[in-house]
Amino acid sequence: MSSDTTGAIAEAAVETVATLCEDRELVVVSNREPYSHHREDGEVVVDRPAGGLTAALDPVMQAVEGTWVAWGDGDADRETVGPDGVVAVPPEDPSYDLRRVWLTDEQVDGYYRGYSNQVLWPLCHLDTAKMTPEPSYWRAYRETNDEFADAVLGATDSDPVVWFQDYHLALAPRRVRDARPDAFLAHFWHIPWPSWDVFHACPQYEQLLDGLLANDLIGFHTDEYCRNFLDCVDAATDARVDRANRSIAHRGRRTFVRSFPLGIDAARQAELSETEAGDDFWASFSEKHGLVGDHRFALGVERLDYTKGIEQRLDALELFWAEHPEWREEFTYLQKSIESRGDIGDYQRLQSRVGDAIDRVNDRFGTDDWTPVVAVTEHLPEAGLAALYREADLALVTPVRDGMNLVAKEFVAAQTADPGVLVLSELAGASEQLGEGSILVHPHDPESVADAIEEALGMSERARRVRIADLQRVVHAEDVYAWLESTFETAAAIERGRRSAPAEPTR
Repeated sequence: MSSDTTGAIAEAAVETVATLCEDRELVVVSNREPYSHHREDGEVVVDRPAGGLTAALDPVMQAVEGTWVAWGDGDADRETVGPDGVVAVPPEDPSYDLRRVWLTDEQVDGYYRGYSNQVLWPLCHLDTAKMTPEPSYWRAYRETNDEFADAVLGATDSDPVVWFQDYHLALAPRRVRDARPDAFLAHFWHIPWPSWDVFHACPQYEQLLDGLLANDLIGFHTDEYCRNFLDCVDAATDARVDRANRSIAHRGRRTFVRSFPLGIDAARQAELSETEAGDDFWASFSEKHGLVGDHRFALGVERLDYTKGIEQRLDALELFWAEHPEWREEFTYLQKSIESRGDIGDYQRLQSRVGDAIDRVNDRFGTDDWTPVVAVTEHLPEAGLAALYREADLALVTPVRDGMNLVAKEFVAAQTADPGVLVLSELAGASEQLGEGSILVHPHDPESVADAIEEALGMSERARRVRIADLQRVVHAEDVYAWLESTFETAAAIERGRRSAPAEPTR
């Protein structure tokens, strides 16, 4: 897809958002901020959105001149704002406000590291044994959500359009709704939503649902998560659940529940994979790690998180090399990991176990001239990572649970040379869109993953080209701009219906 086509798609998304907002303030609310300020060598520098959701939303916010509310965690953030905690961004052409929420160390420990990442994260990824529902975490989460809501209310005095992002902010919509009854509130939940029997394990399930049901629209990645959410509301509340229309009547309002599978900027990813900078990176990297000539390699890219299935994948690779000695010294696995939440015990222990597993596999099969598993932890430039995607013979994307998984889509979009093969977990949300062109595996079945690696390495070029072409059609058609446009088209339809329909009965 050409950059001109991508530009037109992005403009259509911006126009859809602008049509809904018209003369209303658009407020985006997220834990992470789109721009942060840091000190380097005594100077204040700006970190800008490099990719993903933030990069896609930034031009939308510039076009509609809205407000973005987020936690100000940069060490120079306070120096750049006015007395109201607001800084205009982007720095070179200010067009929207970034309103920062200041959190104490205790709040970060309780709201972010605690409740968000040690209660909601394991709960939604079906690992309740890792939940740590400390009462202090809940207090911090509740208080911090109030502060985010107050920042939203401080950004507007009329009926805004407010779009909350993710699991950090489940309670904030209720406080905003109580103060701004005419506001249009939407929420996108970026991780899975669990079934009722799992969600029931959370002691605050009623409060979380009440907070989310203050929204007019709640978005999830997949239909499965939508069904799970409706089941939870049906089981836990007295709200009227309309499964046919996927809506919920609660406290005099109707909340609509829809699936919006998040995409990537696929055209930009494809362009990155073909840059001179990417070529230069690959030439140096491949020489350093022996990935030259006919040598084949698989790539895994993820945060170091227990949901990503890294340990299970290493078990499968060990089985593969044990059963297929002909691929020793001919095939390498490259694990690009990004350290995550290293101050939380479960993540510290995971990092140690993954390191031990890599050492075990390398000690068992490695030679003086070949390292079976190459672990890369340093930062890679965008073009360099795109070049790795382009050159990989296969991508191993095998999480044990994942809301979507954008790495799978990045790999597909970057496949602009000799095509590789996507080996994808059936437990990733992306399997709903990408299942047909990939090799689906169960991450807890090492034999199936090992067989998939063998199948991918033996696949003909023609078969690979057909598969990747099918996947690329999906990834380009359902990119991040299509996600934005679909979300706001749905929001606009709900708003039109709400203005013409009688009020919902209070229950």
